[in-house]
Amino acid sequence: MTTEITIIERLGALFTERFHIGAPSADTDLLETGILDSFQFVELLFQLEQHFGLRVSIDDIDLEDLRTLERITRLVAANGDGAAGDLSTQASSGAALRSFGHETQDAGDLER
Repeated sequence: MTTEITIIERLGALFTERFHIGAPSADTDLLETGILDSFQFVELLFQLEQHFGLRVSIDDIDLEDLRTLERITRLVAANGDGAAGDLSTQASSGAALRSFGHETQDAGDLER
């Protein structure tokens, strides 16, 4: 239980520091409420890489596990030490964006 409280507190700090918003309640749906859009969601994954000891393949990510701080906490607690380390996804940001319905453009497309 203490580990989960620590994770929730660290997630709250992450929202304040990286997204410049107050931490939502533990059971607030981050996507449904519009707190995070798909690009911010990818940023959340990146920030989780930087703050927690967990290695998750993008293919293994279930959106349901990431919809609330409570669910993220359970994921971190179940798959890592929950207190420090890295969460490393094994896919690029482009693959993560595509998984949320956004296609990326390569540099050649941007020049046209």
